[in-house]
Amino acid sequence: MSRSDAKRGPYLIGLTGNIATGKSTVAGMLADLGALIIDADQVVHTVMRPGTPAHAEIVRVFGEQSLAGDGAIDRRRLGRRVFQDPAALERLEEIVHPATLRKIDRLIDASSQDVVVIEAIKLFESGLADRCHTVWVTTCRPDQQIDRIVEARDLSRDEARQRVQAQRPQAERAALADVVIDNSGTLSATWEQVVAAWRRVVHRDRGTTKPAV
Repeated sequence: MSRSDAKRGPYLIGLTGNIATGKSTVAGMLADLGALIIDADQVVHTVMRPGTPAHAEIVRVFGEQSLAGDGAIDRRRLGRRVFQDPAALERLEEIVHPATLRKIDRLIDASSQDVVVIEAIKLFESGLADRCHTVWVTTCRPDQQIDRIVEARDLSRDEARQRVQAQRPQAERAALADVVIDNSGTLSATWEQVVAAWRRVVHRDRGTTKPAV
């Protein structure tokens, strides 16, 4: 579905998917095809740095126990707290999302590339999806999600399962997508899907954008 209210400028791909379904893997492949990648999670890191309004508000709301020894937000500790409390998670998002959206807009405006990918786990919830020309969603099996979280984040399986269950079902995101990338197989299988979607969707909608392969 082409979004008529998507902003002018670069062709915007919104890339989302539940935790550990392979968003970053697909984003890397899209970068290889010539897209600029804006990682919303990395933008969050920026807007939460010490000295920012979001940092001060997080400390005010969640207390100094949310800080690491160097004064930065201890995201792992804070994450454990908010993923156990939906109201706390919602409050954190209310603090962080507005500053994140403003920063993403500035990055898009500064881009000189034809295609920009916004990689964001909260693409729909934040309203970012409405700014994009097309939305891609990554999926994989739930057991793979848990295995990947345990391996990558050094969390217990119970903690990993808690993070998976805190999110909306994968099927709900997939139902809202223009492109679904099944990332449960091999990297080559994922690559084939990404290239096919790039040629079919991006090249079709943005005739001047040529595939890199």
